[in-house]
Amino acid sequence: MTRRRLLLGGVVAASAVGFSPFLTARSNAAPLAGELQLVPATPNPLGSIEKLFLLKGDPLSGAIKRIVTEEGNPVPSPKLIPGERRVLRVLHFNDMHNHITEMHGKKGDTYRLSQIVQRVKAARASAAENEAVLFVSAGDDHTGSIFDELMGWSVDEFVADAGYRSYSAAGLDIAAIGNHEFDRGAELLKKAVQTDARFPLLSANVHSSQHLKRDEDYVAAAIAEIKGLRIGLVGLTTNIDTRVGQPDDKTLAVDRPLKAIENILPAVAEISDVVVILSHCGYGIGQHTSGKAATVRDVGEGDFAIAGLAGKLTDKPVVVVGGHTHTRLNEEQIEEGNLIDGVLITQAEAHGKYLGDIAMSIAAENGRKDWYSSVSLHRIKPRDKRVAVDDPKFPTLQNEDDYDADFEKQHIAPLIKALDSKLAEVIGRVDTTELSRDKMIASRYVGENKLANYMNDAVLARSASFAGGEVDFSLFNATGISTGVEQGLLSFKNWYDVMPYADAIHIASLSGQQIFDMLQSNAKRLLRDEEVAGTNLEGFVSRGFLHFSSGIRYEIDPGASARDAIAVNITLKGEAIEKCLEKDYTMVVNTYLALGGFGENWNGKPIGGGVAGDIPSFDMRSLRYDHTGLIYRNEVIAHIRNSQVISAETGAKLDGRLVVFS
Repeated sequence: MTRRRLLLGGVVAASAVGFSPFLTARSNAAPLAGELQLVPATPNPLGSIEKLFLLKGDPLSGAIKRIVTEEGNPVPSPKLIPGERRVLRVLHFNDMHNHITEMHGKKGDTYRLSQIVQRVKAARASAAENEAVLFVSAGDDHTGSIFDELMGWSVDEFVADAGYRSYSAAGLDIAAIGNHEFDRGAELLKKAVQTDARFPLLSANVHSSQHLKRDEDYVAAAIAEIKGLRIGLVGLTTNIDTRVGQPDDKTLAVDRPLKAIENILPAVAEISDVVVILSHCGYGIGQHTSGKAATVRDVGEGDFAIAGLAGKLTDKPVVVVGGHTHTRLNEEQIEEGNLIDGVLITQAEAHGKYLGDIAMSIAAENGRKDWYSSVSLHRIKPRDKRVAVDDPKFPTLQNEDDYDADFEKQHIAPLIKALDSKLAEVIGRVDTTELSRDKMIASRYVGENKLANYMNDAVLARSASFAGGEVDFSLFNATGISTGVEQGLLSFKNWYDVMPYADAIHIASLSGQQIFDMLQSNAKRLLRDEEVAGTNLEGFVSRGFLHFSSGIRYEIDPGASARDAIAVNITLKGEAIEKCLEKDYTMVVNTYLALGGFGENWNGKPIGGGVAGDIPSFDMRSLRYDHTGLIYRNEVIAHIRNSQVISAETGAKLDGRLVVFS
């Protein structure tokens, strides 16, 4: 089945229109302003949807007043009548980030998706006659594991989209578009969708990409029919953290989630019995702390706002299946605060660690009264083959009866095989014990970091071969350092795990004054001594703290508060900053920061991450850039290959480039 057939083909039997004033049949049913077109499509043949209808058109131009369909086309079944009841069971995950199987040399491989597949198959097999089972993803299915490398960095390099290909085989019914789907560019995402996605992609607020086309590669919303139950589905994407403004797709934009919901939800609800909003916008609202965030982060119009508005727009049952913030919600039952005006909010953390499970009893006359019957998360077990059978921990770990072995063999193993040579390739050696995960994670937000020093200086050394010539300085954000490295041989996978994010190299032209301003902003982002004890350093401290190459040396005086913190004794290439303010320099900046740091706010907005006082940030977007097309991680790996060794002698050390006053 081709992607074109999925989006254009489908159900062939005709049905009468007339059960809803929102739905009209006419010839030449292309949607006008205020309209969406209902188009029958072919669902994933391995999923549960029996009839699928895509809603095409622009949901951002204004309120949707009418849904149109071509005369003679099939339409969804009439709504449930009083006394009629269906059970909808939604099995959901979010932010998988390609952790479909986690490979570990000592512990063995954790088959995350294959465990999920076993649970989904069991739920579908045991479903009652009036029970519909829907299997969904709330987005961010890319960026985070070695499987990303099968995507390549251009259409010509593309091998497979490991996530979408395996989801299609797993029987996924539908997915939202997350912000990390765009990390390698919309052109490559389009290739992935058209090649490997046998299910629809949803976003009602992504628009204007030069490559990824609404109504061709994704749609705003859909209607799924299972056992006579009409399920409305709407997708939303964060407008805070999506990488808009990339050179190869300057028109890509993400509108406000609430604008999209206000325009589209009443019409979708009108022809549905229940609505599922796949929201990749984040748990909370505004500045909020949950999930991967160790301090507050900017969620913007998050799930609290979405649920609150949805409850006002319709009296139908609505559930917000969330993502983006990696938040574990409703593990055993609905937790306080996760039901807003009868609208349920849920999320299943990230990386396939949990499968969410929502059971709803839908009756026409009940609306949102007593509409949910159970809400929980199923833990996906990690593997550790070193643990003995008689160890009390053994039952909590992955064993042979916990996963679908055939699925792993048929669908995941070929992807791993395609990666084998890349994964195992030895790129160098680590000759120190000082770069371990625990040490690097503990130091990345609080001061100088050995691995960050090495990475920045490595890229600077590589710049001698750049087309534009050698660069003066380099920077990297602390949250981009995901782990450390152990002493011994270093594989490609080991280094990939350190910096999994898909960032290109952009060369900024800036003055000494602008570097001074940048360092002043950075000083206020430091995780302060009094904050460390109360902060989970394993999480993201989304303040945007930066590390720099050795040519920038400075000290931070923390002062009495973040507002008082200042950078002092600054030198650039050995010269006092006072002599450098009017000089021009170049600096390596990664994509994330060149685009403004999104939720980490290097964009002129107040510094976030729990920094009090609405302190304006330095705007990285104001700088002039040369977009090299080079990949940050690839350049560091090339440097490792050349030097062969990571050690204090090759730059993985503290050299006093940053000193924090105590």
